[in-house]
Amino acid sequence: MKTYKTQMEAAKKGIITPEMKIVAEKEYTTPEKVMEAVAKGEVAIPCNVNHKSISPEGIGAGMRTKINVNLGISGDCKNYDVEMQKVDMALKFGAEAIMDLSNYGKTNTFRRELIEKSPAMIGTVPMYDAIGYLEKDLLEIKAEDFLKVVRAHAEEGVDFMTIHAGINRRAVEAFMRDKRKMNIVSRGGSLLFAWMMMTGNENPFYEYYDKVLDILEEFDVTISLGDALRPGCIDDATDAGQISELIELGALTERAWARNVQVMVEGPGHMAMNEIEANMKLQKRICHNAPFYVLGPLVTDIFPGYDHITSAIGGAIAAASGADFLCYVTPAEHLRLPDLNDVKEGIIASRIAAHAADIAKGVPHARDKDNEMAEARHKVEWEEMFKVAVDPEKARVYFESTPPADRHTCSMCGKMCAVRTTNMILEGKKVEFCTEK
Repeated sequence: MKTYKTQMEAAKKGIITPEMKIVAEKEYTTPEKVMEAVAKGEVAIPCNVNHKSISPEGIGAGMRTKINVNLGISGDCKNYDVEMQKVDMALKFGAEAIMDLSNYGKTNTFRRELIEKSPAMIGTVPMYDAIGYLEKDLLEIKAEDFLKVVRAHAEEGVDFMTIHAGINRRAVEAFMRDKRKMNIVSRGGSLLFAWMMMTGNENPFYEYYDKVLDILEEFDVTISLGDALRPGCIDDATDAGQISELIELGALTERAWARNVQVMVEGPGHMAMNEIEANMKLQKRICHNAPFYVLGPLVTDIFPGYDHITSAIGGAIAAASGADFLCYVTPAEHLRLPDLNDVKEGIIASRIAAHAADIAKGVPHARDKDNEMAEARHKVEWEEMFKVAVDPEKARVYFESTPPADRHTCSMCGKMCAVRTTNMILEGKKVEFCTEK
């Protein structure tokens, strides 16, 4: 008989769960070490009891850096079939998490289908869904209404939820006092800020935080403490509003852990490269080494159409400096809802950042595939290279688009290929370009 509600409760009781065993195998560690990290809150295993198709993943200290893919419909793009194609793309390229950020109409049909088929973790932002789910305008929504949406998502099987509980009156005071260029760029944060200012009430997710935790504990939903006051341009980074909210998130983390609710903390969106490392260490300190989930950070603001690259640069630095979970950014960021190709570009960019950081952090076996690629390139074995590549189809298309006369080279260097030349010399052969046919 099961004697625990959440992974954290089991870990504190010294119980190794089936999910911990799966995570340990994936991470080349022992179930005992995973259990100890979950008990301390340094690792989270988002795994709703109602998400039957999930393949559990660990997020946090000592784990591989995980990535998340955002998708979902909006009022201007209502095609669920296209969004499900994006789900397939995310799963194909190894995203460990998918967030359904749908903000139009009745979204639960799509979300239930997503949860039923997806081995990846599923996340949501209940605040996005509140207006459509409740069929009420923002000013008409009561505090208890927000909790109804949280419960609905939990019952459906959502593994983690972004809850913007840290933007309370104290954090808002700091934000109002320290003027910004971009103000609030978090969608959920802006809606809560507007609700608070229009009603004069405290943030309902902060005021009724214990009731939120009741729901999350019941279904073992991990709370992802949202950063409503994250910087939306590099000039706003590390300001009073961001840090004031972070302090609140640190206190909310401990309150959740006391209730055996697993926690992730969300981090900054736009930030110059020289500030990233300090921010990662500050978050880990203030939030007691809870897993850190970052959007980017985007390291410059002037490359719309290329923000998957500005994000990957920041994400690699962030993850190498302690961040545990990267939210992908697509080339369509700041411009439109991403299409299928944008989603692929965003996933690959985020995978590059996460993998590069894992190599830098010395995550066990992170270099294995890179070493396989080096061996294949040393032998100039193209089929082996394609097999190791994360996106073998693209690699093959590039190679075959201008095929070399000699398949032991590529069309860039031809017979002057450095690898071919060195191999021939080490094999005792002569290199004679003019006489070779």
